[in-house]
Order: sequence, then structure tokens, then C-alpha cells
Amino acid sequence: MDLRRVCSIVCIYAVILCYFDSPATVTAGDIVHDDDSAPKKPGCENDFVLVKIQTWVNGIEDSEFVGVGARFGTTIVSKEKNANQIHLTLSDPRDCCSSPKNKLTGDVIMVDRGNCKFTTKANVAQAAGASAILIVNNQKELYKMVCEPDETDLDIHIPAVMLPQDAGSSLEKMLLNSSSVSVQLYSPRRPLVDIAEVFLWLMAVGTILCASYWSAWSARAAAIEHDKLLKDASDELPNTEAVGSSGVVDINVVSAVLFVLIASCFLVVLYELMSDWFIELLVVLFCIGGVEGLQTCIVALLSRWFKSTAQSFIKVPFFGAVSYLTLAVSPFCIAFAVVWAVNRNYSFAWIGQDILGIALIITVLQIVHVPNLKVGTVLLSCAFLYDIFWVFVSKKLFHESVMIVVARGDKSGEDGIPMLLKIPRMFDPWGGYSIIGFGDILLPGLVIAFSLRYDWLAKKNLRAGYFLWAMIAYGLGLLITYVALNLMDGHGQPALLYIVPFTLGTFLALGKKRGDLRILWTRGEPERVCQHFQLEHCQEEDEEN
Repeated sequence: MDLRRVCSIVCIYAVILCYFDSPATVTAGDIVHDDDSAPKKPGCENDFVLVKIQTWVNGIEDSEFVGVGARFGTTIVSKEKNANQIHLTLSDPRDCCSSPKNKLTGDVIMVDRGNCKFTTKANVAQAAGASAILIVNNQKELYKMVCEPDETDLDIHIPAVMLPQDAGSSLEKMLLNSSSVSVQLYSPRRPLVDIAEVFLWLMAVGTILCASYWSAWSARAAAIEHDKLLKDASDELPNTEAVGSSGVVDINVVSAVLFVLIASCFLVVLYELMSDWFIELLVVLFCIGGVEGLQTCIVALLSRWFKSTAQSFIKVPFFGAVSYLTLAVSPFCIAFAVVWAVNRNYSFAWIGQDILGIALIITVLQIVHVPNLKVGTVLLSCAFLYDIFWVFVSKKLFHESVMIVVARGDKSGEDGIPMLLKIPRMFDPWGGYSIIGFGDILLPGLVIAFSLRYDWLAKKNLRAGYFLWAMIAYGLGLLITYVALNLMDGHGQPALLYIVPFTLGTFLALGKKRGDLRILWTRGEPERVCQHFQLEHCQEEDEEN
């Protein structure tokens, strides 16, 4: 791998993407919300829940809309089979601030927002005989309907749901163009565990597993070659410092801290400039990195069967010496990335995004190395604080979680940004995706790959080494992340909040217990006897005898 190749992937992604780690969350929106600015009180103590509004036009099933339930009123049923189809009526007057002129007799009434309080509209609709009230917002976004501070002991016994403006317009057209429109209101609950989370867990663990073994295999091959050169040298030693290290970038403490600071700046830029053109730029960058990663992985696999092609090179302008195998594979990788970019808004596009993302992560873990546990500790500790700050603390400064807003692409109009792995939630009635950011795999992966390199160089077996336990700790940390995600009703969780203590804590504790912590912390590799020194020593002893 030449210098330009290293710089292209490290500069673009190790600085930008490695440290942009998104929380493990879902993109369909949180189903249950809370709001500290609207505390619960008697008669006004419902959770803010998303509500499905299924429509029927003249008895034929039609469109489905999503609204949000109010803090007041009766709770909405969670199962579709328990929700009744009820006739929908347009309020007259439209704001429902005074008694409707039309008879309701158990109908669902749709009203416009404005001119009076939400609770007033609900009370008027209830007095007129409505079974539920749909309040259409004057904006495209949903709005949480709360009670006024002076309102106490409310007695509203019908459900109240806020609809976005476009949904209200569609329902109004149905009412004006059809003889009969019925609706069904229900708020299905998400399953405690979705199979998508299991597959995402396997993807994350499997990616680190593959990358770690590739990295350790390369390090061991480099060490063997290094020892061979030293052993074969007789008179003049070659410069072997770079043997086996070509294309590998070691992180130091300063770069570890700087990367996290740069990532914070980049995250703010994403948050402020989230727009269509900026998303397009990110897609281009992702495709560049994905092509490089996919090409590197495929070439490494095929080189076992096509050794001569992999070892035959041709000089290409700007890129330098490139193997014939790389030239053969590159068009396929470029075409794959282009096809994904063009079709990224389709439902199946997550497959291509995950393939490119996994290949990119494996390649970065092969190129970028943590030289010792000291650097790994600084890196993960900074990332730990970074994750907590941008998921939780940023709410105080920006009035919303910057990390979650950027991860879900809330301001871009697209279904998230291409800097994460995602799988559609298969058994979730709300749909959406389970996602995990690249950094939640890359950052712990750097330390875990380091542990396997150390084990192999120290000739430790799996049980006596550090890799197995670091891998188990990472898996448990990620598992706890998903448990916390479900316990928090789908609210985004910073994965590194759980992964770092498990992974780093296990590594440090084992190193301390086994007496290897000093070597792990400083050298990062076991001491090896110099074969050349042994050879010279033996020759001197023979001469003396």
C-alpha cells in the first residue's frame, strides 16, 4: 500500500468518520416522549406517544398518518384489533372553539389549531358527543399538546391527537371528495427486542473479529520477516525499521486527543449545515472511502488464489505502482458504490451501505494501529466523554441532542447520514432502523485489534491472552447498550457509555492481575530476543573455544 493510498483513507475517514460515532438508536422516531417543561398533573398526565391514524374511504382501506397524543384525555389503545373504525367529521366552525353546528354522535372530529386552548377544543368536542378529536397543526411538524399552568383537575374523557399540516390537508381532501371517511386510532408498542438488533450486534462483533485477525496476521508476518532479515544479515544490517510497517499508521496520544476535538468541530458543522448539498458531499466522501475499503478487502482475499496477478505491478499516474489484481477489482468496487449512491433512498439500499461500511471499517483497522495501551486508554476515554457530551450535555446548549439529530438526519430530509451501519427493524410496527455509528465499532476495535497483535507476538493462547476477554467485554457492552435503549423507550443511547468501561476496564484489570500492564502501557509488544545478537554471541563463543 503506497503513501497516497494510506493518506486517502486515513485523512478522509480516520479524521472525519472514525470519530463521528452515532448513538445506537432508531430512525423512526421515539414512540414515547417526556418533557420536563410540561410536568404531569392530575387530568394531564399522559405520555406523549405517537399514534397511527388508519383511514378508510367508502369502506376501502386508504392512507395511514402519524400523529402525537396529547398530555390530556384518555389513553389510546395499543393494539390494532382493539381500535374501532369511527366516522370522521370536519368541524364547523373549523377551530372548534365554540359548539359545532353539526351533530357528532360518537364521531371523530377534525379541527384546526388556533384561537383557543387545546383543552378548550377537547372539552367542546366532548360536550358535542365526539369520541375523539384530531387537531391539525399549522406547521408540517408535530407539536406536543400540553395543559396550561393554571389548568387543574381536567375532566377530558376522549383521546386528543395532533396531526401535522400535510396530514390534515390530505384528510380534508378525502372528506370533501368522498361520501364517507372512517379512521382507526391506535398506538402500537415497540417489541422489547427486535431481530434487527441481534443482527446488528453480530455485524459489529464480526467486523471487529475479522479486522483483528487480519491485523494480527499482518503484524505476525511482519515480525517473522523482520527476524528473518536480522538472522540472515552477516556483515551489514539493512534498515529494517520499516519492514512490515509500510502502510500502517500508529496513533499517538496527541493525535488521539486531536481527533476527538476535530470530530466535535465536524459534528457541529454537520448540525449547522445539514442540508441536501452537504448530504451529497458526505455521500461522495463515503463512496470514496467505501471503494477503497471494498477494494482492499477483495484484493486481500483474492490474492491467495491469484498470487502472480497480485504480485505483478504496473505504474499508474498519481497512484504509483498498482497490481493487476487491483486494476481488475477496482471497476467492480466503483460500480458498486455508484449503484448504491444512485439508489440509496430505496428500501434495500441499507445492504449496500453496510457492505461498504464494513469494508471501510476493516480496512481502517488494518491501516491504523494503537501502539500501546496508553494511547488506547486516552483515545477511548476522550471518545467516552465525547459521546456523553454530544448525546446528553448538548441538549443544554442546543435545546436538542446534536448527536441524535445528526445521526437521524432530522434536518436533511433524508433517512439518516451514510456514516453508520443500519438494519431495518423487522417486527417493529413503526418500522425504522436500528443503527450503530462507525466510531462505536472503530474506536473499541483499535484496542481489541491491538490485544490480538500482542497475544500473537507474545505467543499466548486464546484463554491466556487478552483478545478473547476484550472481545467478550465489547459484546457485553454493546448488549447492555441495546438493553438500555429498550428500557429508555427507544431514546438514543451513546453506545460508548457502556462499551468503553466494559472493554477498557477488562483489559486494564487483566493486565494488572497478570503483571503485563507496564509492558502493555509502554512498549505495547513483548520483548523479543534479537536473533542477530544471538548469532554473533554464539560465533564469539565458538572462536574462544
